[in-house]
Amino acid sequence: MSILINKNTRVIVQGLTGKTGAFHTEMSQNYAFGKECYVGGVTPKKGGTTFLDIPVFETVAEAKKQTGATVSVIYVPPPFAAAAIDEAVEAEMDLVICITEGIPVRDMIRTRDRMNGKKTILVGPNCPGIITPDELKIGIMPGHIHRKGTIGVVSKSGTLTYESAGQLAEFGLGQSTVVGVGGDPVNGLKHIDVLKMFNDDPETEAVIMVGEIGGNDEETAARWAKDNMKKPIIGFIAGVTAPPGKRMGHAGAIISGGKGTAQEKLAVMEECGITVTRNPGEIGKTLKSVLK
Repeated sequence: MSILINKNTRVIVQGLTGKTGAFHTEMSQNYAFGKECYVGGVTPKKGGTTFLDIPVFETVAEAKKQTGATVSVIYVPPPFAAAAIDEAVEAEMDLVICITEGIPVRDMIRTRDRMNGKKTILVGPNCPGIITPDELKIGIMPGHIHRKGTIGVVSKSGTLTYESAGQLAEFGLGQSTVVGVGGDPVNGLKHIDVLKMFNDDPETEAVIMVGEIGGNDEETAARWAKDNMKKPIIGFIAGVTAPPGKRMGHAGAIISGGKGTAQEKLAVMEECGITVTRNPGEIGKTLKSVLK
């Protein structure tokens, strides 16, 4: 089992013919069932052509109608990416994964507001994507480091997502699904949403939750987990040494008013029964220690 995506998922790519979209789509096509799963692309003014052996359409609605796709991945440049999300939401895609980094926060506030009451689930923006090992990769993560297994991973940080997967492999452990939620302040799925999915997935035995300084997503997820999670969670927070008030990489990673510090997040997670590690090099080892 897995969450969100599997080998039966059908995907279209918004921004397929751009340099970034083309590169990562080809990598994804060559991973596991990618050739069957990637069924079309969307690039305005290029409809009716073929690219990477899949048809290109003018609009998401047309691509969905012609291919039966339920998932869209977005590699559209920042000034136009929020509008690309809007289009996918209006076309009623089940899931939209936005990889684009640097979307103006104001654009995303407007897009999030428009999503109210809509069926579409958004992952990202500014995220590495989602992978269900040995089945389907949607995003920019290196496929070869992942292996199929029973550990769920949810992370704000792209790099630490890969690090977690790599360490699990060293202990002979694989992943059910790996979800990069992204580090922007206005985004789609939060840690709590993904924890709920892993909690309900019969094939996921334990979860690694990687967070960053800034915001309160990790604390919210930890408090929910304390009362509801039936599976062990390993927690790590990036940014322990970050000076207060300084933005670190991600737009969402800023500590304000003393809230959102790594120490505060780790303390809440520990209070809620989550096993935390303060060393990113010991995520896999710590997880191994809690498995029965």
